[in-house]
Amino acid sequence: VYTLCLVTSAVCALLLGRSYLQTRARLLLWSALCFGALALNNLVVVVDMVLLPDTDLRLLRQAFSAAGILMLLWGFIWDPED
Repeated sequence: VYTLCLVTSAVCALLLGRSYLQTRARLLLWSALCFGALALNNLVVVVDMVLLPDTDLRLLRQAFSAAGILMLLWGFIWDPED
């Protein structure tokens, strides 16, 4: 399940990034960056839960998820759409 979440968020980031390159709609850029950070979060979850179960990587996981949400909020609130 952890790997499926990683793959899904990474594919979403790639598709949003590709769509941004075609249309240059800035909201797609912020969404792609958000899903990229969430994919990194899911990668850390896989490492934390599967590969290194004795190591606590909770702070790193929360940092990646907070960064993704903050990037999306920045795009929604402060980035002017041309």
